[in-house]
Amino acid sequence: MKNYSASKLSLIIAVIISVTVGVSMTVACFMESVSSWMAMVGVFMIGVGILSFFILKRVFDNYVRAQVKPIYGTLESYSKADAEQLKLKIDDSGSQDVNGIIEQVNDDVAKWAKDRTQEIAMLKRNEKYRKEYIGNVSHELKTPLFNIQGYISTLIDGGSEDPEICIKYLERTDKNINRLISIVNDLETISKFETGNLKLNYEVFDLAAVVNDIMELYEIKAEKKRITLKTDFKPTPPIYVNADKTRIFEVISNLVVNSINYGREDGSTTVGIYDIDNKWLVEVQDTGIGIDEENIKRIFERFFRVDKSRSSQSGGTGLGLAIVKHILEAHGERIMVKSKINEGTTFSFTLEKAAVTD
Repeated sequence: MKNYSASKLSLIIAVIISVTVGVSMTVACFMESVSSWMAMVGVFMIGVGILSFFILKRVFDNYVRAQVKPIYGTLESYSKADAEQLKLKIDDSGSQDVNGIIEQVNDDVAKWAKDRTQEIAMLKRNEKYRKEYIGNVSHELKTPLFNIQGYISTLIDGGSEDPEICIKYLERTDKNINRLISIVNDLETISKFETGNLKLNYEVFDLAAVVNDIMELYEIKAEKKRITLKTDFKPTPPIYVNADKTRIFEVISNLVVNSINYGREDGSTTVGIYDIDNKWLVEVQDTGIGIDEENIKRIFERFFRVDKSRSSQSGGTGLGLAIVKHILEAHGERIMVKSKINEGTTFSFTLEKAAVTD
């Protein structure tokens, strides 16, 4: 590189001298201070200087390309598609100056490095999620399976001869089988939403009536934890929406059950419906343990639980919030959450108002 720079400097000096002498001799000729043949020599030297300049530019450009192309060869080993695009830019850059070529290379390599860094980070996150997901699935399925195995083994070993033990263990076995069925059904539901195979059945219905039905359904469950269920309807019911009634029932049910499972004794859960222009805002607010900011980002992942110790106590599949997210996204809406540790959590979403004529 140093030898090349020295040769380049010598050639530049030669070009400058040639052009300068040539111009001087030509000017002198026009001032009649030198003979005509000297003028011809001057013009010739100007031509040589200009020709040398273009030769210099061409040689230097070719040198730069020769130095740059190995970079793209390296990139090609990592990303053939990217490298082909970058090579095309170099091949078409004959009309650019050297600085332009170097600047283009720098920009391309910087962009490539940034894209690859982001891609690697995403792959690492996906790999971590995959491992956690497989571990969570294994845990959720293993618990009821081991319980069933234990109950059946006890019955086989003579427990069936005692009517009281037989009935009790059969009932527990049935409960765990139903839990397995719930997990499988919920996973199937999520899979259908993700593949687009689960269609929504839109209809106009009274959202306030659905909320009241849900509150009645879980009243006993809430009373066991001394949690008060409340409603807050700012508009006077009925409140009509156009959505899939069964799925929206499932959304609000999951949010209410979640608030009860993670609620505090003597606390409350309030389901509110509020008018915001062309939509209804639905909020499910509790006075429970709250969720920290780090976990808020993950609560809609399958089987993710803020409190791992509550897995067997809550009786849920760990898929409720994931299903809520998918159902609302299928409606073109999204679930929002705000929470403070030891103060409670509020889940909210919107639904389109239905045009109802009397």
